[in-house]
Amino acid sequence: MLNSNYTMPLEFLLAGFTDYLPLRVTLFLVFLTIYTLTVVGNIGLIILVNISSSLHTPMYYFLSNLSFLDISYSTAITPKMLVNFLASKKSISPYGCALQMFFFGCFADAECLILAAMAYDRYAAICNPLLYSTLMSRRDCICFIVLAYFSGSMTSMVHVSLTFRMPFCGSNIVNHFFCDIPPLLALSCADTHVNELLLFALCGFIQASTFVFIFISYFCILITVLSIKSSGGRSKTFSTCASHLIAVTLFYATLLFMYLRPTASYSLDTDKVVAVFYTVVFPMFNPIIYSFRNKDVKNALKNLLDRNCTFKCICIYAI
Repeated sequence: MLNSNYTMPLEFLLAGFTDYLPLRVTLFLVFLTIYTLTVVGNIGLIILVNISSSLHTPMYYFLSNLSFLDISYSTAITPKMLVNFLASKKSISPYGCALQMFFFGCFADAECLILAAMAYDRYAAICNPLLYSTLMSRRDCICFIVLAYFSGSMTSMVHVSLTFRMPFCGSNIVNHFFCDIPPLLALSCADTHVNELLLFALCGFIQASTFVFIFISYFCILITVLSIKSSGGRSKTFSTCASHLIAVTLFYATLLFMYLRPTASYSLDTDKVVAVFYTVVFPMFNPIIYSFRNKDVKNALKNLLDRNCTFKCICIYAI
């Protein structure tokens, strides 16, 4: 990955958000709380989906994979960010930087494809209910998941390889809180137009195509829902789809803003604030938006708690 003909710093320094220690401690506590809630909420959802037979459907299979991705790309960034809030020297090795960039890019791109698969699942369930079991067979679901991870890995590998072949002959201070592509390209003293073009093309293809696919799916769903005569049925479907659509819109809005802009319009200080939302905040809210407002999940959780309560009562009575 690293070409010996190019100059590579022994380490990169992550600028982070601020050098003011009291504010860094405050941010540490805030982001530690958010990260803890992210991990606990998403792991809880994964466990619930796997142990509750009522949730063994394609929709929740995709949701459990979405939770895994949320944990994964948040973990690729947040622990290092938390350490740097309290560290006197916020450094990261080139290989550590490359790994962070790879895993974040891989999981973020895979999440876009999983969100598209979830939209297709809702389209199949609402618009073609009689063909749902055929359109969303177990084999098809597994193919969607494999395609998501494979595509994410390949595109991320291209970005990392090309980025770390660039010569870094100036400052080694990355004006960000993690190793992202635009701030690293800003440190290079070579022409980065090819990198920027590939970033725009590959990220643009995955993000824009999945974004369009999701909205077409939900447009078809909207047309179908409006034809439902029962107001109760319309209300239930709108409630579920609206929460999904809000989450998708917020997630894609930040990603498209970050990676599908002309380089001249980059403002790394602004980008850091925007990046916090899709790397740290959204993974915490996804279990709430996608699942815990869902009656099926609530009922599964209630049944699980009731079973555990019954089991404890039997054990106490036996003793």
